[in-house]
Amino acid sequence: MRFDRCKKLFKNDFEKIQKAKILILGVGGVGGFALDCLYRSGVKNITIIDFDKFDESNQNRQIGSEEVGEYKVEVLAKKYPGIKAINQKITIEYLQTNLFDEFDYIIDAIDDIKVKVELILKYHKKLISSGGSAKRIDPSKIKYVDIYKTYNDPFLKKLRYELKKRGFNKNFKVVFSTEEPRCTELGSFVGVTGSFGLFICFICINKILSSN
Repeated sequence: MRFDRCKKLFKNDFEKIQKAKILILGVGGVGGFALDCLYRSGVKNITIIDFDKFDESNQNRQIGSEEVGEYKVEVLAKKYPGIKAINQKITIEYLQTNLFDEFDYIIDAIDDIKVKVELILKYHKKLISSGGSAKRIDPSKIKYVDIYKTYNDPFLKKLRYELKKRGFNKNFKVVFSTEEPRCTELGSFVGVTGSFGLFICFICINKILSSN
């Protein structure tokens, strides 16, 4: 059976995994691996939102990127039958006109700080956010800690600044790397970007198992 080994591991809790409703915002190097992990772990109800097309430069780290020029969500919808794919740019305006209340957990794998701020302010209780995964090579440096305790991540530094301006002082954990960036360009290694996605999948599964 397809999920026989998952059932052996999760036992009676496997039903909770199958019933969970998960939204993934951004399905690039991090979100794509989170999707793959959740799908293979038995989550039946997954929605993905992205607006980008696969580019040749994505092929070092993104699942489905062999389909250069094709929309990511369309490629992944074929690769993972049964998921819901929405081809849409995630903007503040989109967040203001679309509610994500139906989802148990939201995975934030986008790199737009303004949108991330709005997501955290609105959905921090069920949001799992990713910091910067590029420019690093050591997956053992990945952590899940309060955003105000992160370091060596210029992207999260900007995000913290914007959250403070908005008066956000709640405990909110993010996935980040303690490793210092190794270059100034957008270099990336699938060993880290993929590990970010797999770690996010673990966090999500763990939250599902811990829920009532």
